[in-house]
Amino acid sequence: MNGTATASAAITITNALPTGVGCAVGIELRAEARVSVSSSGAKNASTVEIPREVRSPIVEESMRAGTSRYLPDSGVAATLVLRSEIPVARGLKSSSAVSTAILLACARAGGNEPNSLEVALLAADAGRRSGVSATGALDDALAGLDPGFVVTDNRLGKVRRRAEVDPAWGVALYVPTQAHPPSPNLVAAFREERASGELAARAANEGDWFNAMRINTELVERVMGYSYESIRDTLRSHGALASGVSGLGPALAAIAPTHRLPDLIRALPSDEAHKFIVPFTRSGPPGGGMR
Repeated sequence: MNGTATASAAITITNALPTGVGCAVGIELRAEARVSVSSSGAKNASTVEIPREVRSPIVEESMRAGTSRYLPDSGVAATLVLRSEIPVARGLKSSSAVSTAILLACARAGGNEPNSLEVALLAADAGRRSGVSATGALDDALAGLDPGFVVTDNRLGKVRRRAEVDPAWGVALYVPTQAHPPSPNLVAAFREERASGELAARAANEGDWFNAMRINTELVERVMGYSYESIRDTLRSHGALASGVSGLGPALAAIAPTHRLPDLIRALPSDEAHKFIVPFTRSGPPGGGMR
């Protein structure tokens, strides 16, 4: 039996670390997982095979959770093939996308088709257990499975709001080469920004995405030490509707009408950072594109 699944990257509107309320929206960078299941020949044990080149705490925990939930029979061997085009540890939700793709692939290998919230909640738990996420990043996981803005209370595992993205909008990304530290290391620093975090969360709950993004990025820049204000001012002058640090960065995302996105790319600094345009996701992830 085989199960294939994809999940997408996402950009942050509101970071959940200060208050537990997060908001994210999916973009068209994908992680793909294929889980193949066969008999292991053992009577009392199941095995999981993960290639060394993709092995990591979140991958291992996601496979453990996926096989336990959706492939509970003993005596099976589950083999993972994983591919991702999402930059790792740059704030674009690579861990959530990988986790949800693996979990959904495990489910499909077992003949199941769980809803997005079930998969996202499992991914959030895997993120906490593996130490890659302090909040579980439920908003990121859901944004990687379903299109549109999603606001979640990550403490309660609840969805607060969903909304479609204007089809005329797209995203310009500025992705520096350095990686960010794990979010559990930054919990105390973000809790000191709770007042600003509550303002950002309130704006997201009201669907005021651009104001939420502005408040959030000013907060994240203070905590993380990024100096993006001049870049954001330049992007705004070239047509950006909003821009901000995604996740813990260092990626900076700008939302604009699609016809203005090339202007934004040209306005970004001439440095070693990667700069590219991506669309928002417009539909849920397909079964998977692997062959």
